[in-house]
Amino acid sequence: MYYEYWDLKKPPFDNVPDPTMYADCHASIENAIAETLFAIEEGNECVAVIVGDVGLGKTLSLRIIIDSLDPEKYKIALVTNPAMSFNELLKEIIGQLTGKQCEEKRKINLVEIFNKILFETIDEEKKVLIFIDEANAMSPANLESLRLLTNMQDDRRNLFTIVLAGQLELARRLEHPKRANLLQRIGTFSRIDKIESEDLVRAYVQTRLKLAGGARNIFTDDAYGRLWEYSEQGVPRLINKICKLSLKAGETNQFKQITGEVVHQIGERFRNLTGPAVQKRKPRKRSESKVVAESIEEKPKEVYVKPADLSVDEFLDRRHSAEPASTQVEPVEEPIAAEERAPVAISAEAVAVTEEAPSVEKDISEEIEIAGRKITVSIPVHIIEQAQSSTPEHGLKVAGALAAQILKKHPELMSSPSIDPIHVWSDIRELIVARLK
Repeated sequence: MYYEYWDLKKPPFDNVPDPTMYADCHASIENAIAETLFAIEEGNECVAVIVGDVGLGKTLSLRIIIDSLDPEKYKIALVTNPAMSFNELLKEIIGQLTGKQCEEKRKINLVEIFNKILFETIDEEKKVLIFIDEANAMSPANLESLRLLTNMQDDRRNLFTIVLAGQLELARRLEHPKRANLLQRIGTFSRIDKIESEDLVRAYVQTRLKLAGGARNIFTDDAYGRLWEYSEQGVPRLINKICKLSLKAGETNQFKQITGEVVHQIGERFRNLTGPAVQKRKPRKRSESKVVAESIEEKPKEVYVKPADLSVDEFLDRRHSAEPASTQVEPVEEPIAAEERAPVAISAEAVAVTEEAPSVEKDISEEIEIAGRKITVSIPVHIIEQAQSSTPEHGLKVAGALAAQILKKHPELMSSPSIDPIHVWSDIRELIVARLK
């Protein structure tokens, strides 16, 4: 095995949530773990939340928290894929708490079974804990059902605690005025960020190597700056991938150490591997009139998207408010701002209405069902080609802009007050992202 070449006892950089490989140099993870343990053990909180971008360590944090708890004091359920109906979610939780599969299907009976488990657990002088990973995948309706579940508490204490972990979209959903009741029940809110500096990336790598049995410096000093660069300034998942590939390359080429040049080559190959595929094709012949028209065409105007009025960092201030948030979210602007808090400039060409000037090539059209209504989504071919030849981030912006345009063209998608416009916009954007690939 490649790690044996480096005198290691086990792989040091596998991307699995292994608490034994935790490097305690990631300050925001340390804070998230400490605050959540407080909410469970001392704070008697009903709900705790952990949010963070992809690859930062949310799942690892949950594993460390669970391993830190006394099994004699708690009954624990961990849901890793909550993208299911609420009845299925409740069946999964009940099955884990009881240790046997739950066959009940009716919601009213499932709630009664769960309530019975709570009081039986209290009689055993224990407490029920429910951990839900990837909670951003939960529908707004399931979040509301979860809030109603929290009403099943004792007059003197909370009978159970729910810990929700998810991407930043989870925080934005919780900020929505319709979920003010759930927002106010959150006892602790933690946000996991990237590893803060190049020096801490060095400490992270060296700690993981030591935990894997390493006793010497495998990476040279100049390698850590490259790791910082190619890991998008401290994303643990990317650090692990680049380090693992570098160790494998070193073993293959019989290197004595991993230098900055090795990390640079691996980082570039990895970046190219994950970059967009550029499709080469022969240029089309254009008519003389079209060439002339293009030569006198005005430069496309820039469409600037307004940033959100409420940031994730204001989350804690909001949850202490007794009044529901009054900030109304405009369905077209809020979803775009949800992806980036700073203004984003997007070419007007990217959001051109498909009914305008007919293209030589046909648009890709598909009938989809959104919010119980069927609509036809059309994506111009030149937009797909543009997205495929640019970065994934640009493709995401284009998809978001197109989704916002579709919402504007189809106001009937948001006719019901129970519909979350952000959720609808997100569903449309995901469809467009898939087509852009």
